[in-house]
Amino acid sequence: MDRLLTIIGELREHCVWTKALTHAQLVEYLIEESYELVETIEEEQGDTELKGELGDLLWQIVLHSAIAAERGSFTFDDVAGALADKMIRRNVHIYRPDGTLQDSFPKTDEEVIEKWDAAKRAEMPERKHPFAGLPESLPALMYAEKAIDRAARWEAGTGEKVPFPAPSVERSPRESAVEWTEESFGAHMLTLVRKAHEAGIDSERALRRAVKNWKNSI
Repeated sequence: MDRLLTIIGELREHCVWTKALTHAQLVEYLIEESYELVETIEEEQGDTELKGELGDLLWQIVLHSAIAAERGSFTFDDVAGALADKMIRRNVHIYRPDGTLQDSFPKTDEEVIEKWDAAKRAEMPERKHPFAGLPESLPALMYAEKAIDRAARWEAGTGEKVPFPAPSVERSPRESAVEWTEESFGAHMLTLVRKAHEAGIDSERALRRAVKNWKNSI
């Protein structure tokens, strides 16, 4: 890390292109590198490629930190330290407040999620909405998946019901009888996207709007 931080400092000083970069200008590269990493993992391209893509993503984080350090805001060490502190605070099922390990640990994912969510709510009591902090810039399908997961976890943790919007178009009896698999559901979604395309509807925007409307109705 010391060598990498030295290199990035030299580039920010001597490379006119790197020196001119801002947080905003780096957004497109951050997104691109993230998707390249996802593709490497999903296509099982191997450890060499994975290591390279992880490095490319790390470069973005280090570069953002260097830009912040130049204006006296924070350094990479501050970023790493804040993350370490956050992991101690949030993982109360593993750590005591002083960072030492608990005497015993949860045995199920459900227990871990429950304790993580409880710690997060305690840390940010101002968040009174199940979708608080959910980025609206996520791809629409991911946005919908995350919203549904947030709603379920909110209900489990607080006991407060999160109403789900009723479908504007009911499923046909034939569709209602379908026992969905990933393959059949994917084919069904593709058909819906085709229908939307034929109707001049942007599927991405339509789904994003539906999730936003759900969010705003709560």
